[in-house]
Amino acid sequence: MRATFLYEAGDVRVQDAPDPVIEQSTDAVVRVLRSCVCGSDLHPYHTLTAADGPVPMGHEFLGTIEETGSDVSGLKRGDLVVAPFAFADNTCEFCREGLHTSCPNGGFFAAGVGGAQAEAVRVPQARGTLVKLPTDVDPELLPSLLTLADVYGTGYHAAHQARVRPGDSVTVIGDGAVGLLAVLSAKQLGAERIILMGRHKDRTDLGRFFGATDVIAERGEEGIAKVRELTGGHGTRAVLEAVGHMPAYEMAVGAVRPGGVISRVGVPQYEDAPVGFGSLFGPNVTLTGGPAPVRAYIEGLLPAVLDGTVDPGRVFDRTLPLEDTAEGYRAMDRREALKVLITP
Repeated sequence: MRATFLYEAGDVRVQDAPDPVIEQSTDAVVRVLRSCVCGSDLHPYHTLTAADGPVPMGHEFLGTIEETGSDVSGLKRGDLVVAPFAFADNTCEFCREGLHTSCPNGGFFAAGVGGAQAEAVRVPQARGTLVKLPTDVDPELLPSLLTLADVYGTGYHAAHQARVRPGDSVTVIGDGAVGLLAVLSAKQLGAERIILMGRHKDRTDLGRFFGATDVIAERGEEGIAKVRELTGGHGTRAVLEAVGHMPAYEMAVGAVRPGGVISRVGVPQYEDAPVGFGSLFGPNVTLTGGPAPVRAYIEGLLPAVLDGTVDPGRVFDRTLPLEDTAEGYRAMDRREALKVLITP
């Protein structure tokens, strides 16, 4: 089969790889119908050294089951399924609490198992991981259904962890796909004012479509001042940080009101961050977030996607064949594309 590997920063190659096979009785093999490039894929795209490569790439996919292990029940060959970016058994104490990303029998696609930017992928813990979709689903819905694998669930996780509620005020930092779907999720949860911090008009226009009431293009202290100007000097109760770099965290600290919540879902590219008296402790600010346990949200988000109430697939603004995946990385890195859909 053909699969995508990152050899070192900037060097993405699609090449022949061994066909995935059942290795454990709890595995399944899925033929990929749709995959994509994630904003978090750009972190290793910028930093991976040749000594650490090559590594398989891709963690978002939907497809059809080709084969199942002997201990996989409820799924069969030909089923259309979507997979969260983290596999899990869905039965352990952490999974039962909705924390699938901490499953002791789980892990992440492209980290120890094959990547999803490929023609097929082995799925560990298939029964607990894969969510069956209607086999007669309109093909036009596949992009939106694919967002359930990561970006929609991650945006929802940001809003959920911030306890967004009806009438709330929310700031979303980042106009990437996750940030835009955090806007959508905050709107779904009843937020009244949603301030989107982003400076790419085509993206922020989509943010307005998803429910943003205000857009702030300024960054740093100037951006923080704009948020406070819009909110009577206080900031918003919830801040959803969907970038992962220190300047975004610093803007979150500046934009949150006393007693508010900062919810981070951008993969942090730092270890040390302000959490002392002047930043979080003094104003009683809660810091939360983390890798989204997408599996916990898929069933709840799925009906609105199927009936067209929401259209999260709008975040895909370019479609490329698998062989051109490297161009997808380049386009997203240059901000020429918001999110690239891959069709094997």
